[in-house]
Amino acid sequence: MSDERAALPRPSLKHNARQTRGREAEDLAAEALIANGFRLLWRNLRIGSLEIDLVAQRGDLVVVVEVRARGPGAYEKPLASLSHTKRRTLLRATRALWKGRLERRTDVQRLRIDIAAVTRDRDGESRLEWIAGALTGDDA
Repeated sequence: MSDERAALPRPSLKHNARQTRGREAEDLAAEALIANGFRLLWRNLRIGSLEIDLVAQRGDLVVVVEVRARGPGAYEKPLASLSHTKRRTLLRATRALWKGRLERRTDVQRLRIDIAAVTRDRDGESRLEWIAGALTGDDA
């Protein structure tokens, strides 16, 4: 092993825990979508510099899902973490998704933005709160 490799910064445990918590929250939200008859189209979809956590379809409805997660003892609840800037960014990403991938599809007539809020308690149990139609174009 070279000295260069030893000099590389190591990912912090806090960052890894946050990534793991986010991935687990997305898994829980994806499972809820599937249990409600949706088919996952994309997960962590990149549109330029923007990202959408989950995109699913049931019939002619496509749902864009923003997943917010917080662990035990977090100062801020998951829904409170959805800042004005994040809402604007999510709306921009949804518009880009519509224009770039969905607008010409004949099987898509409706588009909705949902928020999935996942809170994990100290015992490791997760609670999912779902808000369908949480954002509209008026939220920009």
